[in-house]
Amino acid sequence: GTDGGVKVAVDAIQAAQAEHAFMGITKMGQAAIFETDGNADAHIILRGGSRGPNYGAADVDAACATLRKAGLGEQVMVDCSHANSAKQYQRQVEVARDLAQRIAAGDRRIMGLMIESHLREGRQDLKPGVSLAHGVSITDACIGWEVTEQVLRELAQAARQRRTS
Repeated sequence: GTDGGVKVAVDAIQAAQAEHAFMGITKMGQAAIFETDGNADAHIILRGGSRGPNYGAADVDAACATLRKAGLGEQVMVDCSHANSAKQYQRQVEVARDLAQRIAAGDRRIMGLMIESHLREGRQDLKPGVSLAHGVSITDACIGWEVTEQVLRELAQAARQRRTS
């Protein structure tokens, strides 16, 4: 779902962790039955949604409660971009700093962050006959490298603090 709710994601994690057998076609064009052992490493990514941001402490608490109720580990990854930054790429820094404070305070449920980053900030359109600016994204708007480096240093410090708590 794209509304920011986590129930669909929890259901998907449970499905991904289960063994599966399904019909498919091999590279040689033969019908075959494929089997998987399941993926124990599936996790939730909180990226916000139509309900707004979902990276706050209460949102992480709610997501982890849903995971716990389903018998899953209480760990989430947070996307600092998309709806969590109101699609304003510069706000990713604010989101990351908020998360860094909670990580430094000992919150072990936040297992990672996603940040839209490139060499230079912003984004550009791909237009026929128009040269592209080097190091500027043509997909989502990104923070530039200098800002990214500072955010990563703050997150590293937060992780070091969490290890000592």
